[in-house]
Amino acid sequence: MKKTHKQSIDILIRYFLLVLSAIPSFWIFYLIFTPLTIYPTFLILNLLFDAILIKNVIIINNEIPIEIIKACIAGSAYYLLFVLNLSTPKINIQKRIKMIFFAFSALLIMNVLRIIFLSVIFLEGLPFFVLAHQLFWYFLSTVFVVAIWFSEVKFFKIKEIPFYSDLKFLHKHSFLKK
Repeated sequence: MKKTHKQSIDILIRYFLLVLSAIPSFWIFYLIFTPLTIYPTFLILNLLFDAILIKNVIIINNEIPIEIIKACIAGSAYYLLFVLNLSTPKINIQKRIKMIFFAFSALLIMNVLRIIFLSVIFLEGLPFFVLAHQLFWYFLSTVFVVAIWFSEVKFFKIKEIPFYSDLKFLHKHSFLKK
């Protein structure tokens, strides 16, 4: 099989997986990461406070509920990392799996720590809870994803550019070039 044909098939498979994983509404990311976010958060909060878990609500001291909603799980952030990983060409499957595992693990750890931090400042009645929550929501969540991606690029020595490298390849081998 010609190298260009092989690369074309690789592009089709990677982008098909990206589209498939987004339908409907990133459900696969929420299915996987909801329990992976809720249970560690509950276990750590239970070490700090008297906590019980009922579905996606952690009840502190039998009176203060902390609800972990879909936005807290950050399914779209996992998807963005998945997009960055799959839209980068010339990565063998083993390395790609390691990269995705690294990215998802890093985001999961930072997300659990974020929820615990916000829960503690809420429970302590600190006046900057709303500001901290909005800062995380609008700014730091994006910084987390960018920092994880740049860490991947450096750690895994990525030379290609997401999307752009694929478009460059497709243009080079298309009838538009002639």
